Amino acid sequence: MNAKSYNLGDSVIMKKSHPCGTNKWQIIRMGMDIRIKCEACKRSVLLPRREFERSLKEVISSDSSCM
Repeated sequence: MNAKSYNLGDSVIMKKSHPCGTNKWQIIRMGMDIRIKCEACKRSVLLPRREFERSLKEVISSDSSCM
């Protein structure tokens, strides 16, 4: 399986969409768990890293201004 690289501040597309209708998220916290924020309604979700990596479809942009 191809490992995708992602960093803090990256925008990602997840396999499942949020109830608000979008599947674009921004990574706002990384560690054992990863917190992502919906780009449409700005709500955040905390996922275990393993579940996040399983649900990740694509990394669409890298935001270097967060570091």
